[in-house]
Amino acid sequence: MHKKIYTTIKLLATLGIILAVYLLWQQYFRPAFQPCYINSLINCDAVISGPVAKTFGISTPLYGLIGYIVIFIAAALKKNKLLFAMTSFGLVFCLSIGYIELFQLKVICPICITCQLIMLTIFILAIVVNRPVNRDIKNE
Repeated sequence: MHKKIYTTIKLLATLGIILAVYLLWQQYFRPAFQPCYINSLINCDAVISGPVAKTFGISTPLYGLIGYIVIFIAAALKKNKLLFAMTSFGLVFCLSIGYIELFQLKVICPICITCQLIMLTIFILAIVVNRPVNRDIKNE
């Protein structure tokens, strides 16, 4: 069962990597075509060029990219403690960015919402693989 969970985590981490690379590309190259921009309420501008574009002077999507890469590696190597630690940090980080976007900036970033859902799912799966295995001990 854990093999399927690790595979699912790797697939979700790969999707997270793709989304983080997309946001980095948007941030650095600012192309004319911006599929994430729907209107003034629903867009990725807060992460691309707005107040949450950088965290401690580093591009916020870069944190996501590095985090998803580490999560992928942890799942591939079955390093459960690292997997749980990274997903815990990632979930807190994602939710804090989400809070700032929704309640302070009053914007919805579709890519960010997707990343938050991915991170929440990976976090739940990390809890599952970190659970102690219950073994039935038969008295003979």
